[in-house]
Amino acid sequence: MHSRRARPTLRLLAEDLTADWTSPRPRRLLVEGRFDELHPLSELPHPIIAKAAESFGMDATADNNAGLIVSSNQLHLLEIRAGQWRGGVWQDEESGVHWLVAAGLAKGEHQDRDDFYQRVQRENDSGASTDWLPTEDDVRLLKRETAARLVTVWELDIQKRLLDTLRRIHSGGTARIDIPHPVRAGEKVCVADIEVVQVRDEGYQADEITLEILAERAYAGSDLVWNLTLRALTTLSPPEQGWDRYKDTYSTIAEPGYFAARVTALEALVAGQALEESVPGQHAHFTHRRHLAGNTIEGKAVRALCGAYFVPTQDHDSLPCCPTCRERLDDLPSGPADDGR
Repeated sequence: MHSRRARPTLRLLAEDLTADWTSPRPRRLLVEGRFDELHPLSELPHPIIAKAAESFGMDATADNNAGLIVSSNQLHLLEIRAGQWRGGVWQDEESGVHWLVAAGLAKGEHQDRDDFYQRVQRENDSGASTDWLPTEDDVRLLKRETAARLVTVWELDIQKRLLDTLRRIHSGGTARIDIPHPVRAGEKVCVADIEVVQVRDEGYQADEITLEILAERAYAGSDLVWNLTLRALTTLSPPEQGWDRYKDTYSTIAEPGYFAARVTALEALVAGQALEESVPGQHAHFTHRRHLAGNTIEGKAVRALCGAYFVPTQDHDSLPCCPTCRERLDDLPSGPADDGR
């Protein structure tokens, strides 16, 4: 389940890689203890980390290293080289994950005490090299990255399924697609019913779309269903404030030809293995203060007085007020409504 791609330990990041970072951000996050913001660790901007990820990637047949470091017999370390940098990679046989556990500079004739090879020999002889092994914090970050990667792969699959569906019905029609569980093979999380209607009446022309999420009983109301709902809405029509909601049914109206254009846009995203990003709204809306407070923290959507459905994440003070919300608020008796975004 875990990626086998080589990744550095936190100890190595803090102690061994004190120079040659191409960005100051990782060092700052390390000093501040904000380890969760470092991921993915295998992509941090340092030459020896890049070399480790290149040398031990997803395809085991493409592994490339300089062989075992003979002076390290407590830990079986495979050597990698990037310029003057040298690194030792240890493989966890149980998980298959490769860890960059030691790194340093190769110095002339290996006479300098800080030379990588001298240090490996010294730590091995003293029995201290086992302290380089991944800690509980390293394993915790690995699990978080694995979970994030699996969710990303799952969302990319949802986006691909929705693209295939829009190809068939963008000019009008209905479709039903099954959404699988991100980890449990053969298990379904929900069914998504999608309908596109092209309205071409005199004086009114639009493309209308409806999405209904029918969750399996075991997942009804779960964060998993909420995440896939957000992915589906963002894929079909990114503007956050454009969707209306009634229970588990969502609908929005677009210009004629919009969903045909979405097919083209999604094809580029799918080809590049990139996820569509949501588009925040252009107005500050009014909603119930009780809903606003909790949902801002949890990232859940709320209903505005105008009927717009949005996740309150933006700074509402920087946005113009929604005129429909303002009009409806003025018609209400005094109550616990507040603006938000």
